[in-house]
This record gives sequence, C-alpha cells and structure tokens, in this order.
Amino acid sequence: MARIADHIFIIDEDLCYGCAACIALCPINIIELKDRLVVVEEEKCTHCELCIPSCPVFALSIKPEGVQLNV
Repeated sequence: MARIADHIFIIDEDLCYGCAACIALCPINIIELKDRLVVVEEEKCTHCELCIPSCPVFALSIKPEGVQLNV
C-alpha cells in the first residue's frame, strides 16, 4: 500500500475514549493506545481507511492536508 502524501489522519480527542476497535483493523499495526487515546504513526499511515468505520463514536477521519475543518 502506498501512502497518500497529501492527506492527514485526524483523531478527535474529545470523542475518542480508547475502545481500541480501530487497532485490530489496522493492516500495518501502526495504531496504539496511549493514556486511553488512539495514537497513529502518521508517517507510516497508508490512509487505507479500514479503521475509520470501526470507531463507534466517529472519532477518526482522514482529510486532505491544508483543508480546514468547520468545528
């Protein structure tokens, strides 16, 4: 899998509660829990998006770099 260089992985720390559902689905094992929050090795992430639908609170997303989110 190739990395999508112009995209970034977003974790909404206000929503993530550390259920770890996303960890099991990462095909390259770059997601872990630290202090009950998901941490992704961004430089290794291929942005396959397999983890995103596993999140029960929709805390994970990928967006094009430079795009502002309306929060």
